[in-house]
Amino acid sequence: MKPRLVIVGASYAGLQLAASARESGHDGDIVLIGDEPHAPYQRPPLSKGFLTGSFAEERLPLRSPAFYGEMRIQWMPSTRALRIDRERKQIELYDGARLAYDHLALTTGARVRKLDCKGASHDAVHYLRDLRDARRLVERTQTARRAVVVGGGYIGLEAAASLRQKGLDVTVVETEARVLARVASPSISVIMQRAHTRHGVSLALGRKVVAIHDVADGVAVELDDGARLSCDLVVVGIGVLPNTELAAGCGLDVAGGIVVDECARTSDPSIVAAGDCAAFVPYWAPAGSAACRIESVQNANDMARTAAASVLGRLEPYRAVPWFWSDQYDLKLQMAGVNTGFTDFAVRGSIDEGKFSLFYFRDDRLVAVDSINRPQDHMLARKLLSTGTLLSVDDINDPGFDLKAFANRDVGVAHGAAS
Repeated sequence: MKPRLVIVGASYAGLQLAASARESGHDGDIVLIGDEPHAPYQRPPLSKGFLTGSFAEERLPLRSPAFYGEMRIQWMPSTRALRIDRERKQIELYDGARLAYDHLALTTGARVRKLDCKGASHDAVHYLRDLRDARRLVERTQTARRAVVVGGGYIGLEAAASLRQKGLDVTVVETEARVLARVASPSISVIMQRAHTRHGVSLALGRKVVAIHDVADGVAVELDDGARLSCDLVVVGIGVLPNTELAAGCGLDVAGGIVVDECARTSDPSIVAAGDCAAFVPYWAPAGSAACRIESVQNANDMARTAAASVLGRLEPYRAVPWFWSDQYDLKLQMAGVNTGFTDFAVRGSIDEGKFSLFYFRDDRLVAVDSINRPQDHMLARKLLSTGTLLSVDDINDPGFDLKAFANRDVGVAHGAAS
């Protein structure tokens, strides 16, 4: 009998893993389990175009309905896995049914971190992780006038920009001293803060929400300094928690995520994991680094390809360059690499004109590039980071330096060494 691949989790990683496995030669059954009633869909637009109304719901699906039949992928919507029986190689579903597998993939994703304070369950409080959340929030914005966004990360800032574009008065509350403190450099934080201020958003930085009070005309968000922000809508974006319960329940290694090796294999040789739920030590991390999770569409898709290869017995270590993006107002922020621990940086383009890139170096080696409204720089940065081509701060600071020509040189050739 041909081996059966069962995938638990139907979003980017789950769908990509199913498609890659089939395209790479898996000829047995492929079963894709999802707990939502919808086929896998795009999530980034939920805090951007879908919220503003410029991105129709019909455009959200990642694949057409015909795709699943053509690829012979059995998609099981509104289905939840209860536990994994590794000894029998079976998954028990919430309805009591059991599903046998030869290979199992966990792409269970993550769930929103909930606000923990008095009044956090108020009807005015919204989260933004899935389509149901987004629909509910869009409906609420039809009558809301004032919004408080809790969290100054990507989701919070994107939601704030979208709400502001819909005409709402918006205040962003962030516990750190700057927005994007966990994911961006201080320079990018300053630029994004200025953009939001310019568009009329109020920022309450270094502040914490301690309570949400029900008042006559909406709610009042109480901060740790005693201030109260009156509003009729609260959007919370304070991060996510990986869905590791299935993995932990069957004895797989879990530490901040489902622990996998460089080939996306868990501690059980018949089980792989990918996407937001998986924790691994990236190839670019310094020696001795702990496993981490990367929350991005790019990581979900690329890691799923690695996991699919492992299912087919082809060990292909994960070596993809991490990249991210965020659209806010007229700014397209695109990031390649990880700038943690950078020791120097250089600017290409014009900050004043709002079209520039920041090139980050650690010990004279390029480690990341943040671009705002410079998409070509972003694509070239991804190429440079993937090939390891040598680049210097002096190169970027040279007005006559041709980045495109440099990026197209042979892999690993230092600037100035080629004819």
